[in-house]
Amino acid sequence: MNTTFFQKLRACLNQYALALLLGWFATVPVQGADADLSKQPARPSPAWLDQAVVYEVFTRNFSQEGTFNAITARLDELQDLGVDVLWLMPIHPSGQKNKKGTIGSPYAVRDFMSVNPDYGTLADFQRLVQEAHRRGLKVIIDIVANHTAWDSVMMAHPEFYQTNQAGEILPPNPDWVDVADLNYDNAGLRRYMIDMLKFWVRDVGVDGFRCDVAYMVPTDFWETAREELQEINPEVIMLAEASQPELLLKAFDMDYSWPLHGALNQVLGQGAPASDLRKSWEESRSRFPRGSLHLRISDNHDEARAVARFGIKGALAAQVLMLTLDGVPLFYNGMEVGDATESGAPALFEKLPIYWEPKERPPLRDIYRDLIRLRREYPAFTNDRVIWLENSQPANLVTFMRLEGNDEFVVVINLSNRPIVGSVKVMHAGEFRPVSIAGAPPPADARLPLFELGDFEWRIYHRSAGQ
Repeated sequence: MNTTFFQKLRACLNQYALALLLGWFATVPVQGADADLSKQPARPSPAWLDQAVVYEVFTRNFSQEGTFNAITARLDELQDLGVDVLWLMPIHPSGQKNKKGTIGSPYAVRDFMSVNPDYGTLADFQRLVQEAHRRGLKVIIDIVANHTAWDSVMMAHPEFYQTNQAGEILPPNPDWVDVADLNYDNAGLRRYMIDMLKFWVRDVGVDGFRCDVAYMVPTDFWETAREELQEINPEVIMLAEASQPELLLKAFDMDYSWPLHGALNQVLGQGAPASDLRKSWEESRSRFPRGSLHLRISDNHDEARAVARFGIKGALAAQVLMLTLDGVPLFYNGMEVGDATESGAPALFEKLPIYWEPKERPPLRDIYRDLIRLRREYPAFTNDRVIWLENSQPANLVTFMRLEGNDEFVVVINLSNRPIVGSVKVMHAGEFRPVSIAGAPPPADARLPLFELGDFEWRIYHRSAGQ
């Protein structure tokens, strides 16, 4: 037996398995991969949503108190940052039967019609919604429509659940041991869930929903729910945690850009060429309905924090990309201060609050505030026109143009940990000037097409064609 051969084979298989795992976000979440709906229009969404910035709040870990009132106390800071939509991760009581960790996952919901008493009362939550509205902020809540906790109040209706031949209720998949799978073949369940959604919009005043694993729930359920919710609020917001083109035809305003997020992880974490980001963007554009709106994410509750995955400079560069591409950028739970407290496991199951004053961070809040202001001031950043530009180092650089009317912007981002001297191919290159961003180092007074960038450095250039 050739031992060396089998050692090499085992090593190759291990590397292949690791590559599959690391590429998960770029592949698995793209449901309906054979569908090409690019010739059909996406459902029209409220005009303001194209210009929005979403902030995800994990109530338990947003503060030491872990309450609705603690969020209300920081609304002025969130408004000052420039966010428009607050998305609260599940606010409902968490199941205790078969729970994970000490506290249990917020995505194992015991009762969709009530709030977690650890967070406060329904009146506390309604005050949070009212105070957010007073500041011009929208509030959406997480809805986990695919499954419930094992001690859910809905267990009084076993017909609401998926069962095996022996009549035993099943989890959605073997790894999700803390939740039980709902059965959307049951008309009673559908009515229950739609009435529940209507309660939160009509009686509590939320502006919409972020729908967990939306692709695991039948599309026709979401379409029916959308029709009934719009009768209450014509501008209700529906965000799908999915990357499935058909969901954006009638049911949802936007979805997750999981494929782009997967490509970002590969580029910054595994040394894939930066040009893969353009490739991912173009593949999505070729598959999704025209005008589809995607949530642009570099940090979220499903994995380690961006500053842990990419380092401080890399995390900032990644979020600059999300803020300057088309779509709706997401901020997550203390991201604006560079918080590195764990997310995903174990944070979903334990108390791990944000540390609001971490050391040795650049002035991220100032930088992000100014970038959001730039988005708000110039429609070039909130339309769906992205012109990818050729550059001299496609393995390390992303370069693209955003334009509207007389305003043209060129975005240059070094996604490597090495300084770069490069060039970009763009018309009227000498007329572009670097944009000053508060908190960021003063831009060099250099004109395109040539530039020098430090590791993970980025720059935005502006040209007014009318001058």
